Amino acid sequence: MARKPAKATPPHPRNETGTDDPPGTDREKIVAAFLALLGEQAFEDIGYGDIAARAGVSLSLLRDEFASKLAIYAAHIKDVDRKVLAGGDADLAEEPPRERLFDVLMRRLETLAPHRPAIRSLLRSVRRNPGLALALNRLAVNSQQWMLTAANITASGPKGVVRAQGLALLFARVLRTFVDDEDDGLARTMAALDRALARGQRWVGFLDELSRFAPSRSCLPRLRRRRRRDEESDLGEEPMPI
Repeated sequence: MARKPAKATPPHPRNETGTDDPPGTDREKIVAAFLALLGEQAFEDIGYGDIAARAGVSLSLLRDEFASKLAIYAAHIKDVDRKVLAGGDADLAEEPPRERLFDVLMRRLETLAPHRPAIRSLLRSVRRNPGLALALNRLAVNSQQWMLTAANITASGPKGVVRAQGLALLFARVLRTFVDDEDDGLARTMAALDRALARGQRWVGFLDELSRFAPSRSCLPRLRRRRRRDEESDLGEEPMPI
């Protein structure tokens, strides 16, 4: 019998971005301002002065809170992680590993939905900036280790790192569908994620625990319950980590 995934209990209510800070703190304003700017222009074109002005804070305060633009984005990713980890579904504890992971990643995508413009911008930037891609990959691998753990799939040790890296690449590919999926039910995204998880089982060292289950059937009950299925064509682009 599978162990139920631990459900995080926040010590006090969180704001809309998932942070522990009270609404309207300088730190929260900076993160929100950066995400808004990222939705309007490329990562590399955003200046610290632009962020400070949009957030309504001084440059000295911005520097005190964050060492770099990447640190600001890392804070956003950490907030997303915490929101996903706090939203576990105990009803899925007895489901196959792949369906548990499917549910965790869909929670993540739903949490990311308000930030599609920023994600779309980053996906463009990493195609032309290998250094940024590598930096974001490090953040993504760490984040996906938490997502694997939330799905009660081992994410520790060398094998866990390989799984997290594979999942980071897989998730980046799904994001390419997600950023253009305007359906409230995320039907295309769900279909893309289901297919991606099926394909992920073929990757050496990635989610070998899931190979006990049929490639694409295990998530179908969940798809029916959410009523989000689609006949989307195959994803053509190679993913970049984000």
